[in-house]
Amino acid sequence: MQTSTSVSRHRYDGLTILLHWLTALCVIFLFASAHIWEVLERGTPLRKGLQSVHISVGILLAAIILGRLLWRLFTVSTGRSKQEPVAMSAAMKAAGHLTHLALYILLVTQIVLGFLFRWSQAEPFYFFGLFPIPDVFNFDSVMTRTFGALHNNVAWALIVLAGVHALAALFHHYVLRDGILRRMLPGRISRP
Repeated sequence: MQTSTSVSRHRYDGLTILLHWLTALCVIFLFASAHIWEVLERGTPLRKGLQSVHISVGILLAAIILGRLLWRLFTVSTGRSKQEPVAMSAAMKAAGHLTHLALYILLVTQIVLGFLFRWSQAEPFYFFGLFPIPDVFNFDSVMTRTFGALHNNVAWALIVLAGVHALAALFHHYVLRDGILRRMLPGRISRP
């Protein structure tokens, strides 16, 4: 007899779905905002405001990723994350697992680089103007350029891999029709 927490599901739980889509929205906003302010004139209130919102959304993303990792550990350890098996090759399953692992690694790396980059600029930064984030490290200007370049490179790697992830989900949905995408869609879609 299975307990309710170990029963296989056709969909992810609501919190997992919410955190997934919040992550996606944050990543899209962060990538777009960084490229938008590059075309804005330096020192303008619009550019500074966009940078401030970018930093705040980056801090929010850090909290979301921490929440996702903790929730993932909890759901795996309790059996709540068990999904109905989908028929696919071992290579496809491995590619999916490696992609998810790489996305998590890139997200955590990008968040760490964002904090290091901001701290290296030796300017205070705030979470939506509510409270300051304490300065933890002191770096010279060489490190600022290094962290900035790494932050930019990881952003590109993250957006490319997230794009591949999205295309794979669409391939599963429209070509394979195996229900993989439906598992992460919000709403009451429960059929496999």
